Order: sequence, then structure tokens, then C-alpha cells
Amino acid sequence: MDTLELLAHPVRLRVVHAMRGGRMLTTSELCARIPDVSKATVYRHVDLLTAGGILEVADERRVRGAVERRYRLRQDRAVIDADTIKTLTLDDHRRGFAAAMAALLAEFNAYLDRDHVDPATDLVGYRQHAVWLSHDELLEMIGELRGAIAPRLANHPAPDRAQYLLSPILFPIEEPPIGPGAG
Repeated sequence: MDTLELLAHPVRLRVVHAMRGGRMLTTSELCARIPDVSKATVYRHVDLLTAGGILEVADERRVRGAVERRYRLRQDRAVIDADTIKTLTLDDHRRGFAAAMAALLAEFNAYLDRDHVDPATDLVGYRQHAVWLSHDELLEMIGELRGAIAPRLANHPAPDRAQYLLSPILFPIEEPPIGPGAG
């Protein structure tokens, strides 16, 4: 299974999200983190992600006669690189986007199902903006967003940090002008 196929599934994408930040988790801990997915399903997807090289076994230990494995994310393997994106078909993009939206919806519902949830206090946001941009303005905005987000991707779990799911989505909603720099 290639990386796109591995990551283009909502449950596997949620496992990857849970493992970000250098976390090492057992499958049982992942099940607790993704309580709306059956244990059998989580185990099956962890096996697929491990076989595909997205997860690796960080350590093993004996617990009551069974082997308990802690997994970690291989950051370098858990991405669709720019060269691969250039080769994706329109159906690949549809499949990837659908998986991302399904994972986003599942994570949001899991958030709302928690005890004592307060979206206002938690600063939950899901606004959409339609903006008019030239090609150069678009490139500038993407650079600014990367500049704001990229440094925080290196953050690790800490007692004063909570994990947030940030999902920037960008696509033209009408036919863009022909050629870069047009408009």
C-alpha cells in the first residue's frame, strides 16, 4: 500500500494525528484516544500503518504474559510530498479530500461528545472566507500561513499544551485567470 492509500483513510489519519508530536502510544492508548472507533478497527489500522512504514515499534515489554508494543510515528513517512502531489489523479485528490473531511468530522464529533466541552472557551473555529487573490497574492498568503504554522508543528506534548487539529483548506471556487501572475 502506498503512502496516499495509507493516509487516505479517516481512521488511519486519526491515528496519525494522535501520534504527532513525538508521542509513543500503545494500541490500547490509541483506542482510548479514539473511543468512537472499535478496538478491532484501531488494531487493524495500526497493523496496516506499521506494515506500510508510517508507524514503527518504539519498544516492547511483557505485561501479564502478553507483549505490549509502543508505537511512534515516522514523521518522514507520514506526509504526501510535493513530487507525489504533482502525480495525483483527480480521483486521488477526491479520495484524499474525502478522507480528510471524514477524519475532521469524526474528530469534531468526538470533541463534542466529551464531558464538559465548551467550544467558546476552547476557541473552536470553523469559519470560511471567500477571498479574491492574484497568483502573487496567493503565493504570499500561503507563505505567511506556512510561516505562522510551521514552527508550531515541532511542538511536543507538554503539561501546559493541548493538541489542536488545524485544517487549512484552499481551492478556487471559480475559474482562476490563465497563467501565473495573471490578474
